[in-house]
Amino acid sequence: MSYSINLEGRVALVTGASSGLGAQFARTLAQAGACVVLAGRRIERLKDLRAEIEGSGGDAHVVHLDVTDVASIKSAVAHAETEVGTLDILINNSGVGTTQRLTDVTENDYDFVMDTNTRGAFFVAQEVGKRMLARARGAAPGSFVGGRIVNIASMAGLRVLGQIGVYAMSKAAVIHMTRAMALEWGKYGINVNAICPGYIDTEINHHMWDTEQGRQLVELLPRKRVGQPKDLDTALLMLCANESHFINGAVIQADDGFGV
Repeated sequence: MSYSINLEGRVALVTGASSGLGAQFARTLAQAGACVVLAGRRIERLKDLRAEIEGSGGDAHVVHLDVTDVASIKSAVAHAETEVGTLDILINNSGVGTTQRLTDVTENDYDFVMDTNTRGAFFVAQEVGKRMLARARGAAPGSFVGGRIVNIASMAGLRVLGQIGVYAMSKAAVIHMTRAMALEWGKYGINVNAICPGYIDTEINHHMWDTEQGRQLVELLPRKRVGQPKDLDTALLMLCANESHFINGAVIQADDGFGV
């Protein structure tokens, strides 16, 4: 028996969609039939991705979004819903990091990571969540109106790694945020879950795997390999599916066994 996930009729907002995991998430959701709203700061790259998705028969739209600016968040979400309708799915993906010892972290380093990874993720989810809640509360008796929020955390939020302590702290907060939102919003049919990727090869870190440090890191991994963005597709689609109503507050390790 074959099984497929159909997201036709659903609208998904993907933050940090201009590259890496965000771009892959957008492609995957569009291929499953969702209308995707590509959100980020690099508008020209978002437009290129929109053209790619539309060229493959998908439906994509672009909004400018700076997750460190709450006014920008509110504007982007309002713009998205005005243009394509109510949001059914949020992929809360924007993230940044720095590499240094904790004793070398400056205020600017700390704020740079926390403002995007923790504060930004919270206020994006809050803005979308408010709209999902309002829709659920106003639904006709007996009807089901919910939503799917997938927060992209990291294995570093579960297992602290050297020289990325602040990043690990920020993603640990996203994991706990996921559980808090799942607890508070679950009764309204809004399922909030998290994916914790392990090491994934993206354009940001691609150069690293050919360095001595990168090769040493790969040797520490259970199967001596890094993942590809497409390796997260199955987990993403499962959490976004209409059929996933019984999965709420889950934190899924997609790390090839690194966290074992």
